[in-house]
Amino acid sequence: MAGMDARRGGCKAAGKTNTRGVSRAGAGWRVAATLGTILLTCQLGAQQQALPKARPVAGPAAPTTVRQDATTVESVAAEKAPGQTKIAAVINGEPITRQELADECVRRHANDVIEAVVNKHLILQECEKASIVITEKDIEVEIARMAAKFGLTTERYLKLFEDERRITREQYSRDIIWPTLALRRLVNDRTQVTREELEKAWESEFGPRVEARLIVVNTREKADQLQKQAAADPKSFGELAKNHSEDKPSASARGVIPPIRKHVGDPNLEQAAFILKDGEVSQVIPVGEQFVILKCEKQLKATFVAPQYKQQAEETLVERVRDQKLREAAAELFKHLQDHAQIVNVYNNPQLQQQMPGVAATINGRKLTMQQLAEECIARYGVEVLQGEVNRKVLLQELKRRRLAVTQQDLDGEIARAADSFGYVKQDMTPDVERWLQEMTNSGDAQAIDIYVRDAVWPSAALKKLVGGDVQVTEEDLKKGFESNFGERVEVLAIVLGDQRQAQTVWEMARDNPTDQFFGQLAKQYSIEPVSQANGGVVPPIRRHGGQPALEEEAFRLKTGDLSAIVNIGGKSIIMRCLGRTEPTVTDFNVVRDEIFKDIHEKKLRLAMADQFDRLVEAAQIDNYLTGSSQIGKRVAGPAAVPSDAPAPAKR
Repeated sequence: MAGMDARRGGCKAAGKTNTRGVSRAGAGWRVAATLGTILLTCQLGAQQQALPKARPVAGPAAPTTVRQDATTVESVAAEKAPGQTKIAAVINGEPITRQELADECVRRHANDVIEAVVNKHLILQECEKASIVITEKDIEVEIARMAAKFGLTTERYLKLFEDERRITREQYSRDIIWPTLALRRLVNDRTQVTREELEKAWESEFGPRVEARLIVVNTREKADQLQKQAAADPKSFGELAKNHSEDKPSASARGVIPPIRKHVGDPNLEQAAFILKDGEVSQVIPVGEQFVILKCEKQLKATFVAPQYKQQAEETLVERVRDQKLREAAAELFKHLQDHAQIVNVYNNPQLQQQMPGVAATINGRKLTMQQLAEECIARYGVEVLQGEVNRKVLLQELKRRRLAVTQQDLDGEIARAADSFGYVKQDMTPDVERWLQEMTNSGDAQAIDIYVRDAVWPSAALKKLVGGDVQVTEEDLKKGFESNFGERVEVLAIVLGDQRQAQTVWEMARDNPTDQFFGQLAKQYSIEPVSQANGGVVPPIRRHGGQPALEEEAFRLKTGDLSAIVNIGGKSIIMRCLGRTEPTVTDFNVVRDEIFKDIHEKKLRLAMADQFDRLVEAAQIDNYLTGSSQIGKRVAGPAAVPSDAPAPAKR
C-alpha cells in the first residue's frame, strides 16, 4: 500500500496527465485506466485502448451510425435520450447531476472525443460521396464473422470485450466495426489479392526458414571487428552477441532470434540468411542505419501441407494479405481525408469560443456543439469519471461530518511529499515540485496540473486528514525495520515447484548430490519461477520481516551448504540451498533511526488510508443511474455512529 499516494492517484491508481489535460489516472483514484483517442480502429492498425462501460438509463440503445444535417454533425449516441434523468448518481442523499458529470468528462477527454468524432465524420462524408451505407445488419454479420475467427459465439465474443476491455456492444459497433466496414468499402478496389502476393505469403508461412543468431551494432568499424572474431570462432558467436550486440532482447538470449522467413523483413538480411550453411557466419549486412552479422544455426525445410488442407490454408492467407492491404490503403485514404479537411477546434481556442458560443468544433463547415460533445464524452468515459466523482463525494461528506477541510497547504505538502518520495529533489535536497508536476502531467500546463491535483493529490490529502494521528510507530516496528533493511541476509539458491510430489523428488535428488552446481542444474530443469530457472537457482538474498515468515524462518536456520526442508507457500513448494550470510551494511541503529521511522510511518499511514477509504465506501448508500446499480450501505441499513454535534445526513 506504499503506492497509495499523490503519484498513484490517492488510492491504488497509477498514471500521469497527458498534454491535453486528460488524466491517465482516470476520473477517480480507485480506477486505473488508459484511455486514448480512437484514430481509426484496432482492426485498421490504429492503437485501440480500453473504453469504459456505459449504459443509457432510459431510451433506446445508442445506434451505430453517424448522422448529419446541413449545419451540424453528431454521433447519434451523443443525443440525449427521451426521458433521460438529470441525475447521474446519488450518494447518501446527495446528487451528482448529469451536467456535473458532463463537465468533468469534458475537462478530461474533450480533445480525444473531438478527434474521434471528427475522424468518424470524415469517413462518413466520404461514404456519402461514394453512396456507401453501412446497415445494422452489416455490422451484425461482421461481428459474427470476427467472433467465429476466434471460435466464439457472438455473445461470448462481445462479453469478452466488455469484461476485459470495458467496451460495450454499442461502443464496439459504433467505434470499431462501423469505421472498419466503411473504410473497407471505400478501399475495396485496392484490396484484391493477386496470385503473386498469395505465393509470397505462402512462402513466408510455409516455406523454408533459417534458425539464426544475430549481432547488431551501430558502427561499421565495430561490425567488421566482431565479424572477424565470429568467423574465426563461430562457437563464440553467442558470447559476442551477449556482450556487444546493441539489440538488447536478442543479446540477452545470446543472439537467438525467431526463425527468419522470406518476404517479411529486410530483403538484404533475408537474402544473406538463406545462402548461409549451417554453422556459417555472414559478412556484415547493412540494415537501415545499423550493421548486422548473422550466424546460421540450421536451415529448415519448407513445411509440408497436405493436399486436403491446402485450400483452407490459401483462404486463410488470402484473408491475411487482404487485411494487410486494407490497413495500408485505409491509412493512406484516412491521411488524405485529414489533409484535405477543413477542421476547426473551437474548444481549444478562447477567441473562437467567443465568436461561436456553444460550438466545440466545425468539420468542413458543420458544427459539433458543446452539448453533443458532452454527451459523447459521457458515452465513452462517463462510467469511469462518475466513479471518481462518487469517491470524491464520499470523502467530502466525511470531511464535512468531521468538520475538517483540505487546505491549499495540505495539497502543496502532499505534492512535495510525493516528489521527495520518488527522488525528485533539487541540489539542496528540497523537493523539486516543478519537475515532479512536469513529469506527472507530461506538460506542466495549468489545466493538466489542476486535473492531477483533483484526481490524485486531493484524495490522498483528504484521506491523510481523515486518518489524522491514528498511525503510531512502535519501538518494535523500528527494530524490525532496521533488521529488515540493514541486518544480515541469507544467500541461497532456490527451486520453486508447483507440485508437492515433484518437489519431494527434486529434494531427494538435491540431497543425494549436495553441490551448488548440481542444485543449479536442478533449478534450470525444474523451477517454475523464471528468475531462479534462468539463473540456475540464484535469487536475491532473503531478509527478515520481508513478508514471507515461513520462508524466512527456514532460511535463517540454514548454515552454508545446508539443504532446506520443503517450504510450502501459496500453493508453491520451495527448496533452498544455503550459500552463506551477508555482512550487515549498517550496525548503528541510531544512524538510520529517522530514515526507518519515516519509511514505516508512511507505509502504515497508506495502509490506514486505504482501510479508511474502504470503510467509507462500504458504508455509503450509492445509487448509480448511469450503470443502473445501487448499494444500500451500512448508513441506511443501521444508524451510523456520528458525533452528537454533527449535522444530520440528508434524507431522500
